[in-house]
Amino acid sequence: MSESTELVLRIFEQISAIPRCSGKEKQISDWLVRWARDRNLSAEQDRCLNVRIDVPGHGSAAAGPTVVLQGHMDMVCEKTPESTHDFTRDPIRFVYDGDWLKAKTTTLGADNGIAIALSLAVVESGIPHPPLEILVTVDEESGLKGAQALSDAFITGRQLINLDSEDEGKLTIGCAGGRDTLLSLPVTRARGAGTPRWTLMVSGLEGGHSGVDIHLGRANANVLLARTLAAIGSEIDFELYAIQGGSAHN
Repeated sequence: MSESTELVLRIFEQISAIPRCSGKEKQISDWLVRWARDRNLSAEQDRCLNVRIDVPGHGSAAAGPTVVLQGHMDMVCEKTPESTHDFTRDPIRFVYDGDWLKAKTTTLGADNGIAIALSLAVVESGIPHPPLEILVTVDEESGLKGAQALSDAFITGRQLINLDSEDEGKLTIGCAGGRDTLLSLPVTRARGAGTPRWTLMVSGLEGGHSGVDIHLGRANANVLLARTLAAIGSEIDFELYAIQGGSAHN
């Protein structure tokens, strides 16, 4: 493992010890401000807890135009059913699997903790770089809320590199967007006292990330449940008591 990789992973481990579920980023936001001030760097935290760290240019690239290195501080907090992990206080437990870094019974949080680690590693490594504005936003996973709340004056740089991607060493110019859909269906409510009830559950699927795994054809529990109910309904009459699926809008 190279020194630069070790540095990035060391910083990532510090980040992974701090609770940072979406919407609960106060601790990691404050940690970023302290990190900057411990190194005599200017840092600003806005009312939404977005953080900007100003880093003077260094070495042969010091005279270049300001570059914004951007990522988000929140992570998707999911765990296996048997896990006792508490995302409000427990550090993420790492597992090294060959060249891969994984987490034990939880999501890893490399989305997008690795962006923070890479940005801070540029500063700590001492490599030449232009003036930097390290911009770390909150609540990306549940709707880009931190980015949407940014004021025009919060950053001055006009060249921005977003570090929320999957492929190392590749720059993507443009990407697909996202859309929320709100579906409303009329329902007729009735008392079901005295009628038998059954629970139909779909579980044990592999899962994945819509941004990188959607083409793999993996099963979706909500889709399977709906198809199963439709098949049952074509054979027998039944009333639906409740339906629930998923833990995040995306």
